[in-house]
Amino acid sequence: MDDPPSRQRKIIHIDMDAFFASVEQRDDPALLGKPVAVGGSRARGVVAAASYEARAFGVRSAMPSSTAIRRCPDLVFVRPRFAVYSSVSRQIRSIFADYASLVEPLSLDEAYLDVTDDIRGLGSASAIAAEIRARIAADTGLTASAGVSYNKFIAKLASDQNKPDGMCVIPPDRGAAFVASLPVKRFHGVGPVTAAKMASLGIETGADLRDRSLPWLETHFGSYAGYLFRAARGVDDRPVRSNRVAKSVGAERTFETNLVAPEDLHAGLDRVIEAAWERIARAGVMGRTITLKLRHADFRTITRARSLAVPTGERAVFGDAGHVLLSAQLPVPGGVRLLGMTLSGFGSAAEPVERQPRLPL
Repeated sequence: MDDPPSRQRKIIHIDMDAFFASVEQRDDPALLGKPVAVGGSRARGVVAAASYEARAFGVRSAMPSSTAIRRCPDLVFVRPRFAVYSSVSRQIRSIFADYASLVEPLSLDEAYLDVTDDIRGLGSASAIAAEIRARIAADTGLTASAGVSYNKFIAKLASDQNKPDGMCVIPPDRGAAFVASLPVKRFHGVGPVTAAKMASLGIETGADLRDRSLPWLETHFGSYAGYLFRAARGVDDRPVRSNRVAKSVGAERTFETNLVAPEDLHAGLDRVIEAAWERIARAGVMGRTITLKLRHADFRTITRARSLAVPTGERAVFGDAGHVLLSAQLPVPGGVRLLGMTLSGFGSAAEPVERQPRLPL
């Protein structure tokens, strides 16, 4: 049962700093201070994660390796070690369990914690966040950033405010002003396409978004309008759910022009696979079912799936299955407007602990 509206939540969002790359630098001192890319290679592939030294050159996750090398010729590529990342993630989550009865992991390197109940008696949510960050540093040799606020939306924004190795606290009386000051492209759920549409409508900041009425937003953004209207005002009533289970992880892409030729379709699918795998890698999941989504030019949508005998955590298996599924649908004389790929067949849960008195931020 969700908390009653009168109860003010205390939410922490913990986000590890350049997690995959930081683990690699921790385990190989020769990489310290160097621009590091996890995943891909100098010949081909896509960057799964980048160190802060690499980010200074504009290297980002989901970027083709060739682009990353052009931006940073000295970039060092290392193969991902998902078993190691998962092990460190479990270590970090065990720390979370010492401070919060409700923990909602979002991926291997980030989670929401509801610390409305002070199970360690530290006196404030800020003190809890500070101790968690200190524990993570001491136990793993890695740094984490934290956002502390009264809801999930603002806590996630705040955790990115002072990265890396920082903390930002946004109390209720500052929430609306904080959101108003930020560019809308930082809002969770506002991707490049939506941000570009907003810019074309004169919306660049949270304040610009707040100035639009709900009916106006509904006209331009449909069912997404309610979320935008509340977000612009710093309102988010979603509880932290400790039994949150991801049913699938993936990505899809709508193309500017319909793809007809087989080589164009397979090239388009490669881009979707890379985007999907970046999310799968961050989530640290393995799954048995690989699903292709295909939307024809006439908006007819089909899905085709392949189930494996054992769960896979290999990009090559995921990608090859997608191309096999696509090939079985060819030819498509009218063209394809959207392709999607997902991995499913996994889940997780966390156990609650005894609740204690509430505390301030």
